[in-house]
Amino acid sequence: MPKISVEIPQELLDDLDEHVGDDGKFVNRSDAIRASIRKTLDILDEIDDRHGRLEDEA
Repeated sequence: MPKISVEIPQELLDDLDEHVGDDGKFVNRSDAIRASIRKTLDILDEIDDRHGRLEDEA
């Protein structure tokens, strides 16, 4: 799996960390970020579909 590097504000990282760990929803930051990206892309696909911007898959 490729690795990337991103810069995010400390406040956002603090909020993310509240959902990571033994008491959180995610095992680690990477899992949380992957889930967030997937969810965001799903939402964008839904918006594009409503506006007729998605191409039909063959």
